Amino acid sequence: MVSKERAGAGSAEEPTDQLALRRTNLTRTLRHIRRNGPRSRAAIAAATGLHKATVSSLVDELLTRRLVREIGADPSGAARPARGIALSPDVGAIGIEINVDYLAVHGADLTGRTVIEKRVSFDAMHRDVERCLEDLTEAARRSVAELVRRGVTPVGLTVAVPGLVDVARGVVVLAPNLGWRDVPVAARLAHGLAPGLWVGVDNDANLAALAEYTWGVAAGTDDLVYLTGEVGVGGGVIVNGHLLRGADGFSGEVGHLPVEPGGTPCGCGRVGCWETKVGLAELVRKATPDEPYGRSDDPVPDPQERIAEISRRLQRGDEAATRAVEEVGRWLGHGGAILVNLFNPRVIVLGGYFAELADHLIPAAQANLARLAVASTAARCHFVASHLGFTAAARGGAGVVVERMIEDPTAVTLTPAQPQPGGGPRPLLLTGP
Repeated sequence: MVSKERAGAGSAEEPTDQLALRRTNLTRTLRHIRRNGPRSRAAIAAATGLHKATVSSLVDELLTRRLVREIGADPSGAARPARGIALSPDVGAIGIEINVDYLAVHGADLTGRTVIEKRVSFDAMHRDVERCLEDLTEAARRSVAELVRRGVTPVGLTVAVPGLVDVARGVVVLAPNLGWRDVPVAARLAHGLAPGLWVGVDNDANLAALAEYTWGVAAGTDDLVYLTGEVGVGGGVIVNGHLLRGADGFSGEVGHLPVEPGGTPCGCGRVGCWETKVGLAELVRKATPDEPYGRSDDPVPDPQERIAEISRRLQRGDEAATRAVEEVGRWLGHGGAILVNLFNPRVIVLGGYFAELADHLIPAAQANLARLAVASTAARCHFVASHLGFTAAARGGAGVVVERMIEDPTAVTLTPAQPQPGGGPRPLLLTGP
């Protein structure tokens, strides 16, 4: 005879197991559609090995959650015309990057279509933390409203920050170039946005690396390093197709590799960090000494304005600009060799200003990489310029929200939050930590 305690335990576990299995199958169905495009219920069942009745039930739930939609005849070549099931363009996500001198926004729908993408000058150097958070919240509100106006219901957003981030808590532990320490970004933004809208925070280089791995010039390369080229320098490391976070989630702070003992003081409080040799502030200081960072109360120029000026000087044959870019290229190869020795990537993707000046930087960087890397196979690793521009981290942030939707479709509910400005759809809820 089975005791009441054991009987009770068994009956409690069974629904949990069933829910977990259903969640897994919902994800399996969404991933199949994402990878292969619109498919009929029968085609999905045949490809996934799931029973037709199960697939039909799963699709019905995904339709209810507005994660998929029905379209015309299945394009997969079925014998009889059938309604295809495709990812929904009506649900979307937002990524916002805050950096020393700009804010970038990327909004996309579940199909991956870019709905909004913009970047504006933002002078974080002359704003305190509270002012930055207020401006960041306002940018998030406007982005949500714009996505809604374009017919896409936002599920959540991710903020990209150049620094150490406790992703689980949504707290920026340290962002030296912003002057932030222990800032609860996720909680602050969530308080200022529609209730229930999921908000996450992550390191900018990690998010940019995910974007590169998914959509970039080296998409699908299982071992790559992405380098941000900003005032600060960060790195996102993909190993065997997975983002490397480390024990506490703080990996990738490559800009603070000590490369010159006794060198220039860094914003992190140490000296001789790699970003003091290759960061945009250092390049500007050497290439345009008449227009350095942080030497006046004037607003900090947009980084592309800085790069445009340096490019003009290079075209004129300006000696200071030429020497500065060549030196940055050599130091880029120096640090790149350290990364190759550590991670053995197949490619190092240059983002931010590195990509803008790639034709000038890569020759010296590649030569120094080949000279300093230990393994002979390092010659197979090469620098490439990103095509995603200064919005790569924001794009990766939106991608994180989309991945959360696909990983757990049951977290997306139809419980409405507050109406959005201008009417239209209301944000869905993306629950969970």
